[in-house]
Amino acid sequence: MVFDVSVAMTWLLFLALFPMAFVWFRRAWRILVKRDFSEVAIKRGESPANPAKWAPYTMVINGLAGTAAVFVIVGVAVAGLAYETWSAIAGTTIWCKFLLDFALSRHAHGFGPRSQL
Repeated sequence: MVFDVSVAMTWLLFLALFPMAFVWFRRAWRILVKRDFSEVAIKRGESPANPAKWAPYTMVINGLAGTAAVFVIVGVAVAGLAYETWSAIAGTTIWCKFLLDFALSRHAHGFGPRSQL
């Protein structure tokens, strides 16, 4: 194997799955067990008016994303998933998590006028 940019990017993506899975599971844990809604539907650093209403959705998004990341990690380490397969699963998971969190935060805050800081 020749070390080039594609090999470095592959390792970077794989190694980045570990902290991402940890953070996503930690957020789901905080919502489910500790009832901490401080990271629910954040928009411009502020929580929505009723974060408890949006907490189950955020918990499910983070839990599913963390599960998919762990599935990829175990799949690569144990089952030897092909590069195309695990990188597609990991990439889709990251993008879906990002977009679903964005959509949830916008929906939770509504379409009212911006608050002046």
